[in-house]
Amino acid sequence: MSQSSPQAVVERALELSRADACMVLVEETSSANLRWAGNSLTTNGVTRGRTVTVIAITGQGDAVSVGVRARSGLRDDELPDLVAAAEAASAEAAPMADARPLAGPAEAGTGGDWDAPAAATDIAVFAGFAPGLGRAFSASAAAGRTLYGYAEHDVTSTFFGSSTGVRLRHDQPTGTVELNAKSPVSDNGGHSAWVGRATRDFTDIDVGALQAELDRRMGWAARRVDLPAGRYETLLPPTAVADMLVNMYWNMGADDAAEGRTVFSGAGGGTRLGERLAGLPLTLYSDPGEPGLECEPFVLTDGPGRDVTAFDNGLPLRRTEWLSGGELAALAQTRASAERTGLPVTGRISNLVLEQSGASATLDDMVARTERGLLVTCLWYIRQVDPQSLLLTGLTRDGVYLVEDGRITGAVNNFRFNESPVSLLERATEAGAAVPALSRELGDYFPRTAMAPLRIPDFNMSTVSQAS
Repeated sequence: MSQSSPQAVVERALELSRADACMVLVEETSSANLRWAGNSLTTNGVTRGRTVTVIAITGQGDAVSVGVRARSGLRDDELPDLVAAAEAASAEAAPMADARPLAGPAEAGTGGDWDAPAAATDIAVFAGFAPGLGRAFSASAAAGRTLYGYAEHDVTSTFFGSSTGVRLRHDQPTGTVELNAKSPVSDNGGHSAWVGRATRDFTDIDVGALQAELDRRMGWAARRVDLPAGRYETLLPPTAVADMLVNMYWNMGADDAAEGRTVFSGAGGGTRLGERLAGLPLTLYSDPGEPGLECEPFVLTDGPGRDVTAFDNGLPLRRTEWLSGGELAALAQTRASAERTGLPVTGRISNLVLEQSGASATLDDMVARTERGLLVTCLWYIRQVDPQSLLLTGLTRDGVYLVEDGRITGAVNNFRFNESPVSLLERATEAGAAVPALSRELGDYFPRTAMAPLRIPDFNMSTVSQAS
C-alpha cells in the first residue's frame, strides 16, 4: 500500500490529472471488532485500509462527462495508472445533464485539520466495554441462556481535494453493538430477544443495562400466545421506527418526486411539499452537528447521482427539516435538481431524528397506557413493494409481545407485515420522547438516528410467520 500520507496522495493525483477538472478522495479506515457466541468470545481483530478514488471530468458546458475509478491497497507507483484510468473512462462516457461547475473554496464548507494525521481506532476502544461483556456472559449462563453478538468500532478519515482548490477532511467514528439472548427449546419452546446501540467511542455503552433489558424481555416470554394475522394496535420502539423512517428518507429524492415516481409526488404534478403527512406535529430532521450523531458537514460522495452527486462535493450541509410540524418541508436536492424544481438545495445528511416537541413519554409509559395491543421490538428483511405508496413488507423478529391492561403478559408468534412509513406517520396517535436508536436491519448502513416511539392503532400484520 502507499507509504505517502493521504494528503500527499490527493495532491499528487491532482498534479497528475490532465482532465478539465478533477476530484480526489482518500479514505483511511481502521476497524476493531469483537464477536461472541454461546457466552464466549469467538473472534476479535483490527483492520486498516486505504481507498483512493479519482473523479475525472471532461468537457465544458452541456458536454461534460465524468469517469470514476477507485482502488484499495494502492502503491505510490500505481497512482498514475489510476488517474489515467479515470480520465479514459471520462473520455468514453456520455455527457451528463446534471453536471455543474465544481465548488471553489469560497462556496465550500469547513472540515477538520487538513494537515493532521488520519484518525484511527484499535482494540483498546473496548477496554471499558469488554469487562461488562464478560459479566453478562456469566449472568446469562447462570440463567440458562446464551448470548450472541457483535461489536465494531470504525474510524474513517476522508481527505477531499479538487482542482478548484478545495481541501477538506472529515473524521467519522462509528460504533455499534448488538446482543442476542436465546433460551433453549426446552424452555417453553425457546425464545430470543435482541438489543442494539450505536456509539461514537463505546464510553457510553452500559452492558449491564443492555443485559437487564434482554433479561426483562426473556422474562416476558414465560407465557406464549398464538395470535392470527390482522390489524393490531401496535407500539413501535425507536429501533423499529428507525427501520421504517430510514427507508422513507432514502426515498425522499426531489427529482423522483417531481417526475411522479414516488409517494412524495403531487397528485396533479410536482411534489407534495407543504402537504400535511403526519397526524401528529412531528418533525423529521437531519443535522450534521446533532450531539451524539455528528456526521460530515459537507457533501462528500464518490460519484454522480440523482439525489447526491460528486459535482456538489464540498458544499456545506446544514440542519434540514424534512417534516416540520407534520408537513413535508424538504426533499433531497442537488444543485441540478434544485434548478429544475425551483426548490432550495438540500443535500442528504448522514443522520436522522424524529421528534415531537414536548413529548416526554417513554416506551414503558406508552405500554402502561395500552389496553390491548402488541409491542414489536424489531423488524427484519424489509423490502419495498410499491414506490408510489412506499409500501414495505418485512418480518417481525426476536420479540413480539402482548400488552394487556397496561402490562406485558406474554410473547406472541412472529408476523409478516405490510406497511408504508408515510401511512404510519399519518395514522400514529401517540409519539414518545426521541432517544438514540440503532435500526435492526439498516443500522450497518445508517447507524446515526434518534427516534420517538410511536403508537399505531391498526398496524397490518398480514400473515403469521414461522420465523424465529
